[in-house]
Amino acid sequence: MYKNKDLYKRFVTFISSILLLAMITGLFAFVWYKNYSGQIVLPYYRRGNWVLIAIYCLIVWLFFRAYGGLKLGYLKKTDMFYAQMISMLCVNTVSYFLISLIGRHFMPVMPIVTMSCIDLGILAIWTFLTGKLYFMIYPPRKLVIIYGSHRAASLVLKMSQRVDKYMICESISINEPAEKVKELIMKYEGAIVCDIPAEQRNDFLKFCFAHSKRAYIAPKISDIIIRGADDIRLFDTPLMLCRNYGLDFEQQLVKRTFDILFSLIALIPAAPFMLISALAVKLYDRGPVLYKQKRLTLNGKEFYVYKFRSMIVDAEKDGKPRLATEEDDRITPVGKILRKFRVDEFPQLFNILKGDMSVVGPRPERPELTKEYEEEMPEFGFRLKVKAGLTGYAQVTGAYDTTPYDKLKMDLMYIENYSIRLDLQIILMTLKTMFFPPKNNAETTDAYIMPKNNERKENTK
Repeated sequence: MYKNKDLYKRFVTFISSILLLAMITGLFAFVWYKNYSGQIVLPYYRRGNWVLIAIYCLIVWLFFRAYGGLKLGYLKKTDMFYAQMISMLCVNTVSYFLISLIGRHFMPVMPIVTMSCIDLGILAIWTFLTGKLYFMIYPPRKLVIIYGSHRAASLVLKMSQRVDKYMICESISINEPAEKVKELIMKYEGAIVCDIPAEQRNDFLKFCFAHSKRAYIAPKISDIIIRGADDIRLFDTPLMLCRNYGLDFEQQLVKRTFDILFSLIALIPAAPFMLISALAVKLYDRGPVLYKQKRLTLNGKEFYVYKFRSMIVDAEKDGKPRLATEEDDRITPVGKILRKFRVDEFPQLFNILKGDMSVVGPRPERPELTKEYEEEMPEFGFRLKVKAGLTGYAQVTGAYDTTPYDKLKMDLMYIENYSIRLDLQIILMTLKTMFFPPKNNAETTDAYIMPKNNERKENTK
């Protein structure tokens, strides 16, 4: 019965999304006709008004898609509301300037402000009601976890945060007989396969697939590489081509052009915040405003990254590199504010113009830390096939204390699936994380133990 209901999940999501877009667009149409359509120099005839309303609806849909505001049942209700709220504020700001451009002067802003407040009310009600309805129709999936080591506990605790989606009912070790594991899988709607040897993992994956049971896989580095492979269709035997070239020439050209244009445009609105930040840093302790640090970028090239100083002077006077934590006592009160809203990163726009960095890419790491990580993760150097980025997939998806190993996986997922559309989506998501930073995993999960080389090799055979 559950499988039959699952077939209509996309339809339910689609209908609820159409209703939301219709309400928001209808409100805009009312505000346009009542407050703006008669005030422009050359009023539109019917079709002109309709086109403008359709454009507004399209912009709303694009922003909602970028931020995940229509992912009913996928995001938490609070996260979805945050995404929708950021989307609506962006859309209505853009719409106000578009209306002013059409009217050839700054139009009254209060109708847009009032409309935005009503929009937020509509979004809050829609999120609450549809969330309740979705949970009634599609209760959390009952799952079993198949684990190979104690590190699977970290994933269990993370998934337990989403009780609206997942209910982990039982766990079983891979050391148990295969028949017993398969029998347990058949009792539930799906299985989580985490940290077990590749051969056994493949057997259970095929078993789940054969019996239409959902399989949730914690990917290994090799899985991410294969996901980015190209299909070879020259023969009657399927082939997949895995390369480690980074971006091709056309992609590099488009990305560099985008980087230059974006950083030049971004410097205009960022300039006042950079000036205020510089004054605040200087006035707090009279120390230097900027802080530079040696980092790595494309092909391991070293460069100096620039940031507003957020720590005390001589934070590493002993010469040993130390990763900053959220409650690090070296961070100044001014620095905490700068870090919270990512304003300390703004000087890196000049690194982008210089060509050392890109707007989107893996975060630049220090040479000393990279060397340390490579001792535990030989694949860590794979992320240096593209330029380091001001923001990245790991930054908008992960938390402040996401492990280096998980960040490496996210960086490789970005590299293997690069597109300019993905860059734009990450930039939009960065705005959301600036205002609503993700919570630490440490608040709800146990500490993660970095796998040792011999242990990880054993699990990838």
